[in-house]
Amino acid sequence: MYFKDGQSISKPTFRGSVVYDDRTVTFYDDHCTLSTVEERVSAEYVFPEDATGTPFETYWENPEWERNSATLHKRDGTFYLHVNFQKEPDTDVSAVENGTVLGVDLNVDGSLAVTSTGAFPGNADYLNHKRDEYERKRGNLQEIGTRSAHLTIQNIGDTFSNWTEDYLHRVALALVQEARRQDCDAIAVENLKQIREGISDGKKFQQWAFNELQSLINYKAEEYGILVTEVNPQYTSQRCSHSECGFTHEDNREGDEFECQKCGKELHADYNAARNIGWNLVQNWLKSGSGRADCQVALKSGTLNGNSDFTPATSRGQTGSPLASPRL
Repeated sequence: MYFKDGQSISKPTFRGSVVYDDRTVTFYDDHCTLSTVEERVSAEYVFPEDATGTPFETYWENPEWERNSATLHKRDGTFYLHVNFQKEPDTDVSAVENGTVLGVDLNVDGSLAVTSTGAFPGNADYLNHKRDEYERKRGNLQEIGTRSAHLTIQNIGDTFSNWTEDYLHRVALALVQEARRQDCDAIAVENLKQIREGISDGKKFQQWAFNELQSLINYKAEEYGILVTEVNPQYTSQRCSHSECGFTHEDNREGDEFECQKCGKELHADYNAARNIGWNLVQNWLKSGSGRADCQVALKSGTLNGNSDFTPATSRGQTGSPLASPRL
């Protein structure tokens, strides 16, 4: 028994899972040590006989991946240790600041993400529609109120959660693969605070989805040494992204359509915003120091550098044709 303020309380017991960070777990080749409420204990690993094609071969035996935390689970009397790995990026951040940027515009409706190269991965309307379907089913089952209904609620909740995480994984992967395909060294996304403020009804699900997507983009980009950084998206939806214009006015955008009131440039509004987001990061790099005139933003038809010099895609070994707009 433990005592507090003169009163006895029950000793803590294991209730399904415990999260360990780098201070409370230490990894060795054949065992680990874990902190408990009484003392630090040693636990030996049980590995599969053949690790070929398993996470053990991909991560555990790969020196490029570092074990940094874990979660201990107990099922049917057996303990399982789920280990988290981290890989140091191959790219030096200081070197990135002379590289190519992929601008990404995130949205609460319409396309979930739009890149400065004209890719449209994900659909926010579809994601929200699936959420509304789940909420409707859950509401109907709650009205029934039986034990069977509550079990069904738990089941459909788990199914929806798994589906959502998989959907966001695929969107994040599509964005990182687009950055790799365009030889980008960095991905510029708008500040999440601005996105949350743009959610009219403040739905916690939408806020969670954007946080999760941002986390996944960071995680997947880090594996390839691609820098992910947030920029201030102020006026990116109103400013003309044409290199020789830059005119900013609220009348430039109407829904999904963007038409500059000064130069007449017409673009998909979210694509125009993504170009501006990428350009904002390039400008930030240019202002932060000298000797960075080589940094550029990747566009659908080429690249634009800090001196406003445009390089067509065909001269960079690309097709020069507009990219398709995949929907996941």
